Amino acid sequence: MNTPFLDTKIPEGPLEKKWSNYKRNAKLVSPNNRKKLEIIVVGTGLSGASAAASLAEMGYQVKSFCFQDTPRRAHSVAAQGGVNAAKNYKNDGDSVYRMFYDTLKGGDFRSREANTYRLAECSASLIDQAIAQGVPFAREYGGYLRNRSFGGVQVSRTFYARGQTGQQLLLGAYQSLMRQVKAEKVKLYARHEMLDLVLIDNKAKGIIARNLDTGEIERHGAHAVVLATGGFGKIYYLSTLAMGCNASAIWRAHKKGAFMANPSWTQIHPTSLPQSGPYQSKLTLMSESLRNDGRIWVPKDKNETRKPNDIPEEERDYYLERKYPSFGNLAPRDIASRAAKEQIDAGKGVGALKNAVYLDFSRALKEYGKDIIKERYGNLFDMYRKITGINAYDEPMKISPAAHFSMGGLWVDYELMTSINGLFAIGEANFSDHGANRLGANSLLQACVDGYFILPYTLANYLAGEIKVPKTNIQDKEFDIAEENCKKQLESFLTTKGEKTAEEFHKELGKELYDKCGLSRSKQGLEQAIENIQKLRKEFKTNLMVPGDAAEVNSELEKAGRVADYMEVAELMCIDALQREESCGAHFRQEYQTEDGEAKRDDEHFSYSAAWEWTANPSEPKLNKEPLIFEFVKPTIRSYK
Repeated sequence: MNTPFLDTKIPEGPLEKKWSNYKRNAKLVSPNNRKKLEIIVVGTGLSGASAAASLAEMGYQVKSFCFQDTPRRAHSVAAQGGVNAAKNYKNDGDSVYRMFYDTLKGGDFRSREANTYRLAECSASLIDQAIAQGVPFAREYGGYLRNRSFGGVQVSRTFYARGQTGQQLLLGAYQSLMRQVKAEKVKLYARHEMLDLVLIDNKAKGIIARNLDTGEIERHGAHAVVLATGGFGKIYYLSTLAMGCNASAIWRAHKKGAFMANPSWTQIHPTSLPQSGPYQSKLTLMSESLRNDGRIWVPKDKNETRKPNDIPEEERDYYLERKYPSFGNLAPRDIASRAAKEQIDAGKGVGALKNAVYLDFSRALKEYGKDIIKERYGNLFDMYRKITGINAYDEPMKISPAAHFSMGGLWVDYELMTSINGLFAIGEANFSDHGANRLGANSLLQACVDGYFILPYTLANYLAGEIKVPKTNIQDKEFDIAEENCKKQLESFLTTKGEKTAEEFHKELGKELYDKCGLSRSKQGLEQAIENIQKLRKEFKTNLMVPGDAAEVNSELEKAGRVADYMEVAELMCIDALQREESCGAHFRQEYQTEDGEAKRDDEHFSYSAAWEWTANPSEPKLNKEPLIFEFVKPTIRSYK
C-alpha cells in the first residue's frame, strides 16, 4: 500500500546517478534570500552540529538546541571504533558499490537501495572534510591514513582515531558550529529540551522548549525544523547510551503526524561490559574494533571454574570462528550478539553472574607485541582496567551484548523530510539507511553525511518554496495550544503524588522490553509484553512521584516526560515486532528461523518498511507500508558462513 504520504521522492536514473541527478535538478535559495530564512536544529551531536554549522555557513539564520550544558556533551562523543569510507586505501577491492552492497546485505535487505547507495557515495567526502577540520585519524608510518576492518565486511574501510573517533569527529563539528555562533549566524540554546512541535497550516513552524535551568517554557519559530536528536536505545534502561538520551523529540513529532518507521529494529551491541549487579543504570561500550585482534570464546564445559588463562586451547570454543569461518570474529553485530546469547543461555557464560563471554588478545599480543596493540587500543584497555580492575594485556576481557542503536526512527523520504512538510530528521533520529541491522562504523558516517552533505541540498529544495513566507508568528494560536498542552503535562506529573519514581518505572519497562523484544522475540512474549506495558503505563499515570516544581532545575521532572514517552514507544515497538512475522537482521522471531538457527526472511510478504501513524490511542496505531523495490540488487539469503 503506497499512500501519498509515503512518496519516497527517489530520483530517476541509474543507481550511481540518482544523487547527482537530484542535485542537478534541486531548487536553490540565493544568498540574499538565505538570511531571511530561519531554521531550528534540535540536537548538537554529529548530525545536528554538522547541519547547523553547514546551514549557517551558507547564510541561513539557525537556532540550535541541546539539553546538555554544551554541544560537546552530545552522545556522539561516546562512539569509539571508527567511521567507514570507500576510499580503497588498502587496495583490497573496496569500492562505493561494494560498500553499498555490504550495507544493504548487513541490513538484511530491508533498506532503500537509493538511500544506502548515497551513504556509500558520500563517504569519501567525509574523510576529506574531517581531515580539513584537523581530526587526528590514525596514520601509517609513511603518513598515509590507516584503516581497519569492522563487522560484516571483508575489506578495511574504517578510519579511526584510536578508540575516540566519535569524540574527535564531534570536536571538528563543534568547532565549526561555535565559529558560526561567534559569527552570530547560529543562536545556541544549551540546557533547553524540546517539548513539542508546532504546526501551522500542516507545516512544521517551530517548537515549544523548556529552559532546564529556570523551568521557563519558551516558543521558537522557524521556516523549517530539523530533528537531530539521536536514537532511543536507552528505552531498555541498561544500554550503552548516555543517561539523558531519549525518544521524546521524535515521539512528540510522531504524535503531531510524523510517521514512525520500523521502531522494533534496535541493535544489541555484542561488545559491552556485562552487568555486574542490580544497582547499575548504564553499561559501557567496548569498541567493535577490538574484534579485529580479539578472539571471542567460551569454555566448552559449562561447569568450568578455572581462570581463563588456565583453560587449554582444546577446551575453548571459539564459536564465531567455528560457525562463521568466512568472517569469524567480525561477523555482523546482530549475529555476534545472538551467538553470545546462545552460549550464555546454554550455561557457558563466564564471570560472577555467568552473563559474559571472553574476548582474548593473547594471540595478537604474541604476533604483534604489546606496543602495537597498545597503539591500536590503548585507551580502551585503560578504560577496561579502570572499570574492572583487570589488565586485559594479561587475561581476556569479559564482554556481553547490550542495547545500543536504533535502526528504526522517524520515516523520511529521499530528501530526509518526514511525513510532515518542513520537518526533517537526520542521523539516528530517522530510519533511513541501515535496514534491520547497522554495520559497525556506519553510524558516525550517516550522522556526518546527513548533516554536511545531504541536508544542505534537500532543505534548500524545500525552502525555495518558503522565500515569500513571512517570519513565523510565535503568538499564533497553534503556539498557544501547544504551550498549554506542555504545561498541563508537566503539571500532571507534579500533582500525581504517587510512590514510584520515573527511574523505577523505566527500569521495569526496560527489563520487560529486553526480555521480550530484545535479542529474541516470540508471538507469545510480545503479546505478554504489550499487556504488561499497558498495565505499567496505567500505573505510571496514577503512582508517579516527582518532587519539586516546574519553575526550577528538576531532573526528575525531565525524566518523567521521557519515561512517559518511552511507555508509548515501547508498546509500538512490540506491536511492530508482532506484526512482522519473519526474522530479519536484529529482528529475530523465534518462530521464523532456519534449521541451524539463523534468521529466516519472508521477502514475499514483508519486503517493506512499516511506517506507523499516530491515532491518539497508543494501542491502535495505523500501519502504512513502503514497499522496498530492488531494481539493482537481488536480495539473497544473508550468510556469513
